[in-house]
Amino acid sequence: MSDSDTQMQGQRNVLGGELRACSYAPLTGFFRTGCCETSPEDLGRHVVCVRVTREFLAFSRRRGNDLSTPRPELRFSGLKPGDRWCLCANRWLEAEQAGVAPPVVLAATHRSALEVVDLDLLRRYALDR
Repeated sequence: MSDSDTQMQGQRNVLGGELRACSYAPLTGFFRTGCCETSPEDLGRHVVCVRVTREFLAFSRRRGNDLSTPRPELRFSGLKPGDRWCLCANRWLEAEQAGVAPPVVLAATHRSALEVVDLDLLRRYALDR
């Protein structure tokens, strides 16, 4: 077992349960495991599992992070509305404050998101309850 495998074991979601997968197609997560796992290397905290919307993708592009344009050199096909993605907690909060926060999958959102976003706020956008 590698060091990263050991770090991944036991990661929990915002509800206190085992962290569930966010998406395998497209493959998401800082470690591209399909889960919103995190570690000290993940400086952006890619821990909020969302279902992206057209409004959020446009907002993200305006903020300098174009998530919809394919980048084959990075093995990234680009996101489209309805895709699930591990989003940085701060970017999700920015989007919420701008009125374009995408819906959240609580069971697949890492508990460290709670250091940035209140659970009650995440629950208002929850796809799962």
